[in-house]
Amino acid sequence: MADQDRFCFLVEWYEEQAARIRQFLFTYYVSTKGIEMYCIKTRKTYLKTSLKDSPIELTDLYIGSTLNILGRQIVIKDYGDVYTRNRLSSKKEKTLGVVKPDAVNKAGQILDNIYRNGFQISQMKMCRLDRNEAFEFYQEHKGKPFLDALLNYVTSGPVIALELVGENAIQRWRDAIGPTDPTVARSEAPNSIRSQYGTDKTMNACHGSDSPSSSARELEFFFPSSGPTRRNTAVFQDSTCCIIKPHAVKSGVAGKVISGITDAGFDVTAIEMFHMQKANAEEFYEVYKGVVQEYNGMVAELTSGPCIALEVRAQDAAKTFREMAGPADPEIARHLRPRTLRALFGTDKVRNAVHCTDLPEDGLLEVEYFFKILGR
Repeated sequence: MADQDRFCFLVEWYEEQAARIRQFLFTYYVSTKGIEMYCIKTRKTYLKTSLKDSPIELTDLYIGSTLNILGRQIVIKDYGDVYTRNRLSSKKEKTLGVVKPDAVNKAGQILDNIYRNGFQISQMKMCRLDRNEAFEFYQEHKGKPFLDALLNYVTSGPVIALELVGENAIQRWRDAIGPTDPTVARSEAPNSIRSQYGTDKTMNACHGSDSPSSSARELEFFFPSSGPTRRNTAVFQDSTCCIIKPHAVKSGVAGKVISGITDAGFDVTAIEMFHMQKANAEEFYEVYKGVVQEYNGMVAELTSGPCIALEVRAQDAAKTFREMAGPADPEIARHLRPRTLRALFGTDKVRNAVHCTDLPEDGLLEVEYFFKILGR
Protein backbone atom coordinates (compact mmCIF):
# COMPACT_ATOMS: atom_id res chain seq x y z
CA MET A 1 0.00 0.00 0.00
CA ALA A 2 1.28 3.45 -0.79
CA ASP A 3 2.04 5.77 2.10
CA GLN A 4 -0.66 8.21 1.05
CA ASP A 5 -3.35 5.53 1.20
CA ARG A 6 -6.23 6.10 3.54
CA PHE A 7 -9.12 3.73 4.07
CA CYS A 8 -12.64 4.45 5.25
CA PHE A 9 -15.07 2.20 7.15
CA LEU A 10 -18.50 2.38 8.73
CA VAL A 11 -18.07 1.57 12.41
CA GLU A 12 -20.23 1.30 15.52
CA TRP A 13 -19.45 2.07 19.13
CA TYR A 14 -21.70 1.03 22.00
CA GLU A 15 -21.74 3.96 24.42
CA GLU A 16 -22.38 2.32 27.79
CA GLN A 17 -23.35 5.41 29.79
CA ALA A 18 -26.06 6.39 27.32
CA ALA A 19 -26.90 2.76 26.44
CA ARG A 20 -26.91 3.54 22.73
CA ILE A 21 -25.07 2.54 19.57
CA ARG A 22 -23.32 5.37 17.74
CA GLN A 23 -22.25 5.17 14.10
CA PHE A 24 -19.16 6.82 12.66
CA LEU A 25 -17.18 7.01 9.49
CA PHE A 26 -13.74 5.82 10.52
CA THR A 27 -10.72 6.82 8.42
CA TYR A 28 -7.31 5.21 8.84
CA TYR A 29 -4.16 6.83 7.42
CA VAL A 30 -1.59 4.17 6.62
CA SER A 31 1.67 6.15 6.86
CA THR A 32 0.95 7.84 10.21
CA LYS A 33 -1.48 5.33 11.74
CA GLY A 34 -3.65 8.40 12.17
CA ILE A 35 -7.37 7.98 12.61
CA GLU A 36 -10.41 10.17 12.22
CA MET A 37 -13.93 9.44 13.43
CA TYR A 38 -16.79 11.44 11.96
CA CYS A 39 -20.17 11.14 13.72
CA ILE A 40 -22.88 10.38 11.18
CA LYS A 41 -25.71 11.69 13.38
CA THR A 42 -24.18 15.02 14.42
CA ARG A 43 -22.18 15.46 11.21
CA LYS A 44 -19.16 16.52 13.22
CA THR A 45 -15.64 15.19 13.63
CA TYR A 46 -15.64 13.26 16.91
CA LEU A 47 -11.98 12.27 17.08
CA LYS A 48 -8.86 13.01 15.08
CA THR A 49 -5.50 11.81 16.29
CA SER A 50 -2.24 10.16 15.37
CA LEU A 51 -1.69 6.79 16.97
CA LYS A 52 2.00 6.23 16.21
CA ASP A 53 2.31 3.92 19.19
CA SER A 54 -1.06 2.27 18.55
CA PRO A 55 -1.23 -1.51 18.12
CA ILE A 56 -3.72 -0.98 15.26
CA GLU A 57 -2.33 -2.04 11.89
CA LEU A 58 -3.83 -2.16 8.42
CA THR A 59 -4.14 -5.94 8.85
CA ASP A 60 -6.61 -5.33 11.69
CA LEU A 61 -9.07 -3.51 9.43
CA TYR A 62 -11.70 -5.86 8.01
CA ILE A 63 -15.47 -6.27 8.28
CA GLY A 64 -16.36 -7.61 11.72
CA SER A 65 -13.07 -6.62 13.33
CA THR A 66 -13.14 -5.15 16.84
CA LEU A 67 -10.70 -2.32 17.58
CA ASN A 68 -9.76 -0.71 20.87
CA ILE A 69 -9.28 3.01 20.36
CA LEU A 70 -8.47 5.13 23.39
CA GLY A 71 -10.49 2.83 25.64
CA ARG A 72 -13.44 2.51 23.26
CA GLN A 73 -14.35 -0.71 21.50
CA ILE A 74 -15.18 -0.02 17.87
CA VAL A 75 -16.70 -2.67 15.58
CA ILE A 76 -16.18 -2.38 11.82
CA LYS A 77 -19.54 -2.98 10.12
CA ASP A 78 -18.90 -2.14 6.44
CA TYR A 79 -16.63 -0.36 3.98
CA GLY A 80 -17.06 3.40 4.05
CA ASP A 81 -16.40 4.14 0.39
CA VAL A 82 -15.94 2.44 -2.97
CA TYR A 83 -12.16 2.96 -2.98
CA THR A 84 -11.73 1.06 0.31
CA ARG A 85 -14.03 -1.75 -0.86
CA ASN A 86 -12.15 -2.13 -4.15
CA ARG A 87 -8.72 -2.05 -2.54
CA LEU A 88 -9.37 -4.32 0.44
CA SER A 89 -12.28 -6.67 -0.28
CA SER A 90 -10.16 -9.41 -1.91
CA LYS A 91 -7.38 -8.92 0.65
CA LYS A 92 -9.82 -9.27 3.55
CA GLU A 93 -11.82 -12.24 2.27
CA LYS A 94 -13.34 -14.49 4.91
CA THR A 95 -13.80 -18.22 4.96
CA LEU A 96 -14.80 -20.93 7.41
CA GLY A 97 -12.38 -23.50 8.68
CA VAL A 98 -13.46 -26.41 10.88
CA VAL A 99 -11.14 -28.68 12.82
CA LYS A 100 -13.01 -31.99 12.78
CA PRO A 101 -13.34 -34.39 15.74
CA ASP A 102 -10.43 -36.61 14.71
CA ALA A 103 -8.03 -33.66 14.67
CA VAL A 104 -9.13 -31.63 17.71
CA ASN A 105 -6.27 -33.17 19.67
CA LYS A 106 -3.94 -31.60 17.06
CA ALA A 107 -5.62 -28.19 17.27
CA GLY A 108 -2.45 -26.46 18.44
CA GLN A 109 -0.42 -27.66 15.46
CA ILE A 110 -3.24 -26.81 13.04
CA LEU A 111 -3.63 -23.28 14.47
CA ASP A 112 0.12 -22.82 14.18
CA ASN A 113 -0.10 -23.87 10.52
CA ILE A 114 -2.89 -21.34 10.00
CA TYR A 115 -0.85 -18.48 11.44
CA ARG A 116 2.26 -19.49 9.49
CA ASN A 117 0.19 -19.38 6.30
CA GLY A 118 -0.62 -15.74 6.96
CA PHE A 119 -4.28 -16.04 7.97
CA GLN A 120 -5.88 -14.03 10.73
CA ILE A 121 -8.34 -15.81 13.00
CA SER A 122 -11.17 -13.39 13.74
CA GLN A 123 -13.55 -15.82 15.47
CA MET A 124 -13.03 -19.20 17.09
CA LYS A 125 -15.20 -21.57 19.07
CA MET A 126 -15.16 -25.19 20.13
CA CYS A 127 -18.67 -26.63 19.97
CA ARG A 128 -20.43 -29.98 19.58
CA LEU A 129 -23.11 -30.50 16.96
CA ASP A 130 -26.15 -32.69 17.35
CA ARG A 131 -27.42 -34.68 14.37
CA ASN A 132 -29.97 -32.08 13.28
CA GLU A 133 -27.36 -29.31 13.36
CA ALA A 134 -24.90 -31.46 11.43
CA PHE A 135 -27.55 -32.23 8.81
CA GLU A 136 -28.28 -28.52 8.44
CA PHE A 137 -24.60 -27.77 7.97
CA TYR A 138 -24.10 -30.53 5.36
CA GLN A 139 -27.41 -29.93 3.57
CA GLU A 140 -25.75 -29.91 0.15
CA HIS A 141 -24.95 -33.63 0.62
CA LYS A 142 -28.60 -34.62 1.13
CA GLY A 143 -29.33 -37.91 -0.62
CA LYS A 144 -25.67 -38.88 -1.04
CA PRO A 145 -24.65 -42.37 0.14
CA PHE A 146 -21.90 -41.16 2.46
CA LEU A 147 -24.07 -38.64 4.37
CA ASP A 148 -25.07 -40.96 7.23
CA ALA A 149 -21.47 -41.89 8.00
CA LEU A 150 -20.46 -38.24 7.76
CA LEU A 151 -23.16 -37.17 10.24
CA ASN A 152 -22.21 -39.96 12.66
CA TYR A 153 -18.59 -38.88 12.50
CA VAL A 154 -19.00 -35.10 12.81
CA THR A 155 -21.29 -35.54 15.86
CA SER A 156 -18.90 -37.99 17.55
CA GLY A 157 -16.92 -35.29 19.32
CA PRO A 158 -16.26 -31.56 19.49
CA VAL A 159 -15.25 -29.47 16.50
CA ILE A 160 -13.46 -26.12 16.42
CA ALA A 161 -14.96 -23.54 14.07
CA LEU A 162 -12.74 -20.74 12.78
CA GLU A 163 -13.41 -17.58 10.84
CA LEU A 164 -10.27 -17.02 8.75
CA VAL A 165 -9.41 -13.70 7.13
CA GLY A 166 -6.83 -13.06 4.44
CA GLU A 167 -6.15 -12.39 0.79
CA ASN A 168 -8.09 -14.91 -1.34
CA ALA A 169 -8.77 -16.76 1.90
CA ILE A 170 -11.25 -19.28 0.46
CA GLN A 171 -8.86 -20.77 -2.10
CA ARG A 172 -5.77 -20.39 0.06
CA TRP A 173 -7.40 -22.30 2.92
CA ARG A 174 -8.51 -25.05 0.53
CA ASP A 175 -4.91 -25.25 -0.67
CA ALA A 176 -3.61 -25.35 2.91
CA ILE A 177 -5.82 -28.26 3.95
CA GLY A 178 -5.17 -30.20 0.72
CA PRO A 179 -7.17 -32.81 -1.24
CA THR A 180 -10.22 -34.44 0.38
CA ASP A 181 -8.54 -37.86 0.45
CA PRO A 182 -5.52 -37.76 2.82
CA THR A 183 -3.87 -40.55 0.79
CA VAL A 184 -3.95 -38.33 -2.28
CA ALA A 185 -2.86 -35.38 -0.14
CA ARG A 186 0.23 -37.26 1.04
CA SER A 187 1.39 -37.72 -2.55
CA GLU A 188 0.20 -34.45 -4.12
CA ALA A 189 0.39 -32.00 -1.19
CA PRO A 190 2.63 -33.55 1.48
CA ASN A 191 2.79 -30.35 3.56
CA SER A 192 -0.99 -29.95 3.71
CA ILE A 193 -3.01 -30.36 6.90
CA ARG A 194 -4.93 -33.40 5.63
CA SER A 195 -1.69 -35.05 4.59
CA GLN A 196 -0.32 -34.68 8.12
CA TYR A 197 -3.43 -35.32 10.23
CA GLY A 198 -6.11 -36.96 8.03
CA THR A 199 -7.05 -40.65 7.99
CA ASP A 200 -9.56 -41.11 5.16
CA LYS A 201 -12.06 -39.15 3.06
CA THR A 202 -14.39 -38.71 6.05
CA MET A 203 -11.87 -38.40 8.88
CA ASN A 204 -9.77 -35.85 7.04
CA ALA A 205 -8.92 -33.39 9.81
CA CYS A 206 -10.42 -30.15 8.47
CA HIS A 207 -13.24 -28.61 6.48
CA GLY A 208 -13.02 -25.57 4.23
CA SER A 209 -15.75 -23.62 2.43
CA ASP A 210 -15.59 -24.12 -1.33
CA SER A 211 -17.10 -20.83 -2.60
CA PRO A 212 -18.06 -17.33 -1.45
CA SER A 213 -21.72 -18.35 -1.10
CA SER A 214 -20.84 -21.46 0.93
CA SER A 215 -18.46 -19.41 3.06
CA ALA A 216 -21.18 -16.86 3.88
CA ARG A 217 -23.73 -19.56 4.75
CA GLU A 218 -21.34 -21.66 6.80
CA LEU A 219 -19.90 -18.71 8.74
CA GLU A 220 -23.44 -17.64 9.61
CA PHE A 221 -24.15 -21.19 10.80
CA PHE A 222 -21.32 -21.18 13.34
CA PHE A 223 -21.12 -17.45 14.06
CA PRO A 224 -24.67 -16.09 13.63
CA SER A 225 -25.01 -12.34 13.21
CA SER A 226 -28.12 -12.41 15.40
CA GLY A 227 -29.95 -14.87 17.59
CA PRO A 228 -28.51 -17.62 19.81
CA THR A 229 -24.92 -18.77 19.36
CA ARG A 230 -23.68 -22.35 19.22
CA ARG A 231 -23.29 -24.02 22.60
CA ASN A 232 -19.76 -24.20 23.93
CA THR A 233 -18.27 -27.42 25.26
CA ALA A 234 -17.23 -26.34 28.77
CA VAL A 235 -17.52 -29.11 31.35
CA PHE A 236 -17.28 -26.93 34.51
CA GLN A 237 -15.66 -29.67 36.55
CA ASP A 238 -12.07 -30.23 37.69
CA SER A 239 -11.08 -27.29 35.52
CA THR A 240 -9.25 -23.99 35.50
CA CYS A 241 -9.10 -21.02 33.17
CA CYS A 242 -6.34 -20.08 30.76
CA ILE A 243 -6.48 -16.89 28.72
CA ILE A 244 -4.09 -16.48 25.81
CA LYS A 245 -3.57 -12.73 25.91
CA PRO A 246 -4.06 -10.43 22.91
CA HIS A 247 -0.35 -9.78 22.33
CA ALA A 248 0.27 -13.53 22.05
CA VAL A 249 -2.71 -13.98 19.73
CA LYS A 250 -1.55 -11.12 17.52
CA SER A 251 2.01 -12.44 17.34
CA GLY A 252 0.70 -15.78 16.07
CA VAL A 253 1.86 -18.06 18.91
CA ALA A 254 -1.58 -19.17 20.16
CA GLY A 255 -1.19 -22.53 18.43
CA LYS A 256 2.17 -23.09 20.10
CA VAL A 257 0.67 -22.20 23.49
CA ILE A 258 -2.18 -24.70 23.03
CA SER A 259 0.25 -27.40 21.84
CA GLY A 260 2.35 -26.79 24.94
CA ILE A 261 -0.69 -27.22 27.15
CA THR A 262 -1.90 -30.45 25.53
CA ASP A 263 1.62 -31.90 25.21
CA ALA A 264 1.95 -31.47 28.98
CA GLY A 265 -1.04 -33.77 29.47
CA PHE A 266 -3.80 -31.23 30.12
CA ASP A 267 -7.20 -31.63 28.48
CA VAL A 268 -8.53 -28.55 26.69
CA THR A 269 -12.29 -28.99 26.83
CA ALA A 270 -13.49 -25.56 25.69
CA ILE A 271 -12.01 -22.85 23.45
CA GLU A 272 -13.48 -19.52 22.43
CA MET A 273 -12.17 -16.20 21.15
CA PHE A 274 -13.41 -13.10 22.97
CA HIS A 275 -13.18 -9.35 22.38
CA MET A 276 -13.23 -7.99 25.92
CA GLN A 277 -15.06 -4.81 26.87
CA LYS A 278 -13.23 -2.64 29.41
CA ALA A 279 -15.98 -3.17 31.98
CA ASN A 280 -15.67 -6.96 31.64
CA ALA A 281 -11.87 -6.86 31.90
CA GLU A 282 -12.09 -4.70 35.03
CA GLU A 283 -14.64 -7.08 36.53
CA PHE A 284 -12.56 -10.14 35.71
CA TYR A 285 -9.38 -8.61 37.18
CA GLU A 286 -11.14 -6.97 40.15
CA VAL A 287 -9.27 -9.13 42.65
CA TYR A 288 -5.99 -7.53 41.50
CA LYS A 289 -7.20 -3.91 41.81
CA GLY A 290 -5.15 -2.10 44.43
CA VAL A 291 -3.08 -5.24 44.94
CA VAL A 292 -0.74 -5.34 41.94
CA GLN A 293 0.66 -2.21 40.34
CA GLU A 294 0.17 -3.71 36.86
CA TYR A 295 -3.64 -3.74 37.23
CA ASN A 296 -4.33 -0.90 34.77
CA GLY A 297 -1.90 -2.35 32.28
CA MET A 298 -3.51 -5.78 32.61
CA VAL A 299 -6.93 -4.31 31.81
CA ALA A 300 -5.52 -2.36 28.85
CA GLU A 301 -3.80 -5.49 27.48
CA LEU A 302 -6.88 -7.70 27.81
CA THR A 303 -8.96 -5.18 25.85
CA SER A 304 -6.30 -4.44 23.21
CA GLY A 305 -7.43 -7.18 20.82
CA PRO A 306 -8.92 -10.67 20.70
CA CYS A 307 -8.00 -13.10 23.46
CA ILE A 308 -8.58 -16.85 23.53
CA ALA A 309 -10.12 -18.43 26.63
CA LEU A 310 -9.58 -22.11 27.38
CA GLU A 311 -11.08 -24.49 29.88
CA VAL A 312 -8.14 -26.63 31.02
CA ARG A 313 -8.76 -29.86 32.91
CA ALA A 314 -6.48 -32.02 35.04
CA GLN A 315 -6.18 -33.30 38.57
CA ASP A 316 -5.65 -30.22 40.78
CA ALA A 317 -6.05 -28.23 37.57
CA ALA A 318 -5.57 -24.72 38.97
CA LYS A 319 -2.39 -25.62 40.86
CA THR A 320 -0.76 -27.72 38.14
CA PHE A 321 -1.59 -25.31 35.34
CA ARG A 322 -0.31 -22.35 37.34
CA GLU A 323 3.00 -24.21 37.66
CA MET A 324 3.08 -24.73 33.91
CA ALA A 325 2.30 -21.06 33.20
CA GLY A 326 5.28 -20.04 35.29
CA PRO A 327 6.14 -16.88 37.25
CA ALA A 328 4.22 -13.74 36.31
CA ASP A 329 7.43 -11.98 35.22
CA PRO A 330 8.75 -13.68 32.05
CA GLU A 331 12.32 -12.60 32.82
CA ILE A 332 12.20 -14.41 36.14
CA ALA A 333 10.49 -17.35 34.42
CA ARG A 334 13.28 -17.58 31.86
CA HIS A 335 15.87 -17.82 34.63
CA LEU A 336 14.04 -20.11 37.02
CA ARG A 337 11.63 -22.13 34.83
CA PRO A 338 12.65 -21.74 31.19
CA ARG A 339 10.19 -24.31 29.80
CA THR A 340 7.05 -22.59 31.16
CA LEU A 341 4.59 -20.77 28.90
CA ARG A 342 5.47 -17.31 30.19
CA ALA A 343 9.19 -17.98 29.78
CA LEU A 344 8.69 -19.11 26.20
CA PHE A 345 6.12 -16.59 25.00
CA GLY A 346 5.95 -13.71 27.48
CA THR A 347 7.40 -10.22 27.06
CA ASP A 348 6.87 -8.49 30.42
CA LYS A 349 4.65 -8.75 33.51
CA VAL A 350 1.63 -7.39 31.62
CA ARG A 351 2.24 -9.09 28.26
CA ASN A 352 3.17 -12.41 29.82
CA ALA A 353 1.42 -14.64 27.26
CA VAL A 354 -1.23 -16.24 29.46
CA HIS A 355 -3.44 -15.59 32.43
CA CYS A 356 -3.82 -18.47 34.82
CA THR A 357 -6.03 -18.79 37.89
CA ASP A 358 -4.06 -17.89 41.01
CA LEU A 359 -6.25 -19.52 43.66
CA PRO A 360 -7.57 -23.10 43.30
CA GLU A 361 -11.02 -22.05 44.54
CA ASP A 362 -11.26 -19.47 41.72
CA GLY A 363 -10.57 -21.88 38.85
CA LEU A 364 -14.17 -22.89 38.20
CA LEU A 365 -15.41 -19.32 38.81
CA GLU A 366 -13.14 -17.96 36.07
CA VAL A 367 -14.18 -20.70 33.64
CA GLU A 368 -17.82 -19.87 34.35
CA TYR A 369 -17.18 -16.16 33.82
CA PHE A 370 -16.04 -16.76 30.25
CA PHE A 371 -18.11 -19.75 29.19
CA LYS A 372 -21.36 -19.08 31.07
CA ILE A 373 -21.54 -15.30 31.43
CA LEU A 374 -19.59 -13.88 28.46
CA GLY A 375 -20.32 -16.87 26.23
CA ARG A 376 -24.08 -16.40 26.30
